[in-house]
Amino acid sequence: TVTLGSSGDTITVPSGATLNVAGTITNSGTATGFGSDFTPNFLAYQSSNQALATTTETRVVLDTEVYDSDNAFTNTSGNYKFTVPSGKAGKYVFYYSVRRENFAGARFYANLKLTRSGSVSSIITAEANGGSDAYDNVTNFIVTDCNVGDTFHIIAYHSDSGSRSLQSGNSSTFFGGYKLI
Repeated sequence: TVTLGSSGDTITVPSGATLNVAGTITNSGTATGFGSDFTPNFLAYQSSNQALATTTETRVVLDTEVYDSDNAFTNTSGNYKFTVPSGKAGKYVFYYSVRRENFAGARFYANLKLTRSGSVSSIITAEANGGSDAYDNVTNFIVTDCNVGDTFHIIAYHSDSGSRSLQSGNSSTFFGGYKLI
C-alpha cells in the first residue's frame, strides 16, 4: 500500500501527464476531472396543449423546465431551445417525445433541428403515418457531436385537415439532453 499525501493535501496531475493505474483508485474526498458529470443537462416540457396549423412546420412550445444545470435551455416565447454553452462542446445525448391529440390519422412528424453557424438542418425525425391511434407519440433520441453555440429545438408538422393539438404534460411532449464527454 502506498499513500500519497495526508489529510488536507492536494495532489495535482498536470495537464499532459498520464496516470496509469493497474488496480483501483479509491476516492475519500472530492474528485474532479475523472470523466463526465453529465452536465450540462436539461429537461423541459409543454405545460398546455399547443395548436398546430395544417401543413405548417411549428416550433414546439416547451415552456416548463424540470431542470437545467447550466441555464442553457431557453423557455421563453418563440425560443424553446437548448444552446451549447461556452466551454461545453462535446458529445451529447438528446431525446424528445411529442404526443398528438385526437388526429384523424394523417401524416405527423417531429424533427430535432440543429442551428450551426446560422444554418438550420434536421438531424433526426420521428414520424407517425395514419393508423387508428389518434393519440400516439413520436419519440426519438440521438447522440451527436456539438460545438459551442449550436442550438437545438423541436419542430412538429401534420397534414391532417384543420388545426390539431399537441398534448401537454411532462410525460407527453418533452425535450431533454445531457453531455456525455
